[in-house]
Amino acid sequence: MRLPLATLEIFDAIAREGSLKGAAKRLGLQPSTVSHQLKSLEDQLGTALFIRTTRSISLTEAGRALLRGAAPAFDQLSEAVETARTVGHAPRGSLRLAMTDFVYAMHVGPALPSFREAYPEIEIEMSFTDALSDLLGEELHAGFRLGDRIAPDMVAVRLTRSEPLAVLASPAYLERHGVPQTPAELLNHSCIRYRFPTSRQIAPWTFSEDGGDYTVDVGGKLIVNTLPSVVDLAKAGHGFIFTFRDFCAKDIEAGNLVTVLDAYLGNAAGSYIYFPREYRNMVPLRLFVDHLKAVVAGA
Repeated sequence: MRLPLATLEIFDAIAREGSLKGAAKRLGLQPSTVSHQLKSLEDQLGTALFIRTTRSISLTEAGRALLRGAAPAFDQLSEAVETARTVGHAPRGSLRLAMTDFVYAMHVGPALPSFREAYPEIEIEMSFTDALSDLLGEELHAGFRLGDRIAPDMVAVRLTRSEPLAVLASPAYLERHGVPQTPAELLNHSCIRYRFPTSRQIAPWTFSEDGGDYTVDVGGKLIVNTLPSVVDLAKAGHGFIFTFRDFCAKDIEAGNLVTVLDAYLGNAAGSYIYFPREYRNMVPLRLFVDHLKAVVAGA
């Protein structure tokens, strides 16, 4: 037997209002429609649910039994409908994000303290990955990537115009092994390479010269899959690294790392946050994007 939800809703309204007329007003229906639907439900169940007189209406034993089971269910349904109606429309709730180490270190991390202070009722869950996440399949609200090439049903919001690249090593390494003057000279040095955790590919070392780009297939005995470990190994004197300049800005300023070959280096595409079009009006996400843009612009 199919669950007659529409007629059960009418039964619930009659029981709560104590009359067919009250139920009709509550549901925005004609009294005749309410009466017809009640009769249809009683016919389906094969029993009377109300005792009706010219002055009153009261539940039968079968009606009381149905109300005991149905009333809590309708309360839960009403609550669920209200939650679905309001979720994402107030500065509270959850926000699930996918990002790389770089995005967290350079953009999200610096913005978090002020965002959490401004919106303490928004819960943020961060998933660290280098892949272009399937936001809907992984139940995420937004992700980050370099460049704005995304699926057509997604929205991309630019955070930065570009991300400068750099080749770096520690002063101690340069003192022992010398400073390369061209990218090709890196073939004679120890280089710390980065492997993407998801694709398992080694990140290329790409340079620009005479208006063209080319890759140097550097060598070395160290390969890692997190950017913080890449930087730590370089600071410890194990060789050169190729990464985002801004990711190492503090170490460059402190003298822990030195940039080389700057004339041969360009910029990676800018950082973007992307999300499904359906989430454009989701208040926690909109507040986060606006706050993040402001912090990045200020930095």
